[in-house]
Amino acid sequence: MSAAFPPLIAAAVLLCTLTAGFLLGFAVVVMPGLRALDDAHYLRAFQVIDGVIQRGQPLFGLMWVGSVIAIVGALVTGLPILAGGDRILLSAAGALYLLGVQLPTAVVNIPLNNAVQRLDVDGLDAAGAQAARRDFEGPWNRWNAIRTVVAIAVSALLIVLTTGF
Repeated sequence: MSAAFPPLIAAAVLLCTLTAGFLLGFAVVVMPGLRALDDAHYLRAFQVIDGVIQRGQPLFGLMWVGSVIAIVGALVTGLPILAGGDRILLSAAGALYLLGVQLPTAVVNIPLNNAVQRLDVDGLDAAGAQAARRDFEGPWNRWNAIRTVVAIAVSALLIVLTTGF
């Protein structure tokens, strides 16, 4: 067994599960909480929350970027040494995480976040704030729901792989 695989798969389990929890927190607490705000306050509040992430919050960065490094590292070191069901579990977890969590984040959620960040919320009239929120909220929440379900599935696959369930 590659000496690098055990710590990388352990890191992947931890960091991918933390990411799933982060996404779930947004889905069940943050976004529903913001939903109660009027359009301008909703946009401003999201700007503030997302601003914490975009300013390079180190623990978030460790979790988010670290999960990618760990899952790719686990794939590179694990696939050559695993066989059968374990190889399938790791392959599925890696593909799902990269394609179902990270890709939608890069292609959909981050561009939507950036569009909200660029808004001059104070300069928007009520109709402009309503339109900006409508253009953001529905797509962002749909894709976050997908990312959340996929991230939870990835965590489950990794836990099954590492515990032998």
